[in-house]
Amino acid sequence: MDGHSAPHQSSQRPGYPARVPLGRKPLGVIGSALTARRNVLELIPEIATRQPMVSGRTGKRWHMVMDPEALRVVLKDRVEDYPKSLVTKLILEPAIGQSLFVAEGAHWRWQRRAAAPAFAQRHVEALAPVMTAAAEASSRRLAAATGPVDVFAETVAATFEVISDVTFSGGEGFDRDAVHQAIDTYIAGTARLSVLDILGLPGWIPRPGRLGSGRDLKRMKLVADDAIRAREQSGPRPIPDLLDLLRAGADPETGRAMSRAELRDNLLTFIVAGHETTALTLAWALYLVAFDPQVQERAAIEARALLGARAATAQDLPGLTYTRQIVDEALRLYPPAAFLSRTSRIHDRLCGREIRPGDTIMLPVYALHRHHLLWDDPDRFDPERFGPGVTRDRFAFLPFGAGPRICIGASFALQEAVIILATLLARLRFDLTDRLPAPRMILTLRPHGGVWLRVSPR
Repeated sequence: MDGHSAPHQSSQRPGYPARVPLGRKPLGVIGSALTARRNVLELIPEIATRQPMVSGRTGKRWHMVMDPEALRVVLKDRVEDYPKSLVTKLILEPAIGQSLFVAEGAHWRWQRRAAAPAFAQRHVEALAPVMTAAAEASSRRLAAATGPVDVFAETVAATFEVISDVTFSGGEGFDRDAVHQAIDTYIAGTARLSVLDILGLPGWIPRPGRLGSGRDLKRMKLVADDAIRAREQSGPRPIPDLLDLLRAGADPETGRAMSRAELRDNLLTFIVAGHETTALTLAWALYLVAFDPQVQERAAIEARALLGARAATAQDLPGLTYTRQIVDEALRLYPPAAFLSRTSRIHDRLCGREIRPGDTIMLPVYALHRHHLLWDDPDRFDPERFGPGVTRDRFAFLPFGAGPRICIGASFALQEAVIILATLLARLRFDLTDRLPAPRMILTLRPHGGVWLRVSPR
């Protein structure tokens, strides 16, 4: 890639939280492939945090776009002309089929319309007690810990509890551990970029790193199929969960409902996306408040004043404004979906540069969120960026994407993150250890080595 090489570790400037060391000199095709397997974000050149657009060629022409107006075109105004890239589909289709996350055009539209009611605000709020219970359980586990704790492992456990409860609330036929293990194995091992993906070679050519994934995927799909069959026999819950809501959903324009396979693939999409991304947001937020004790103290005062000894609920969200600012700033510095890509179907111009059919359009959200033309001192942790009255371009902050394909579960994720974070900060204090997290992206932006903090009761 005509991008830039970088050292392997994360860089930590004094007074700044951990960041990815962005590249400073060109990489070739093989260098790009090796870098992508280690950390996709190291493909981003440092100059991408200072320029509206960076272009190059690695087998195919590519353009990294950081300009909000150009991002508006790709994600909103001409979304049909910029479908998800081949690389995205090669990685995700084996796991989640032609579900909402991968599907395009008419097939995507009818699924989105059928699933939308399940994520209506009233249903998201109705599922909040599950989040409150998970926050309660998480704070108990952390309070009982002795010695440093990997809070990422804990937030993964808490958010998987939430997503499995709101997806299959009866638990019938749903082996949580099996699904969790299969998802983790797939993301850690088989979702890595292959050199064949970088070169844009067709999906029927086997990717060596993914040859062992079939067994895990088959097991995951079998578990979901069994749970769906069991629900068909037992009928809906008194308070409908996600499975009930999706089973009842239909495209209002055509009346089409999801087949069992479509239902399964979408449920697996929501399980994967619904716990991994929120777990990451929470883990990075806890690292950041440990990094800045003054921010942590202010958030703890807010939470304790509102909650007292109880866990947070959906009704508390309007009063937890500073906690929400911390969540937003964690999403800015460490967006779970930190690198998106599209393929151009058309001749176009973005930032005055020619775009040809087949060009790869990279959307490095990580660079956008740390761009020097859009953010003041962008590598600094500062929740005040999201304070009351602060305005910014809608397309400068894209933790959930934007336009018609914005993440359908965004309000669910934000509600869950604030409920759990406020509950933990009201009860516990988090302090840094010598083991600092290294931001590394495979499929999502994970803290390599975990987030090890000392935890003590307040």
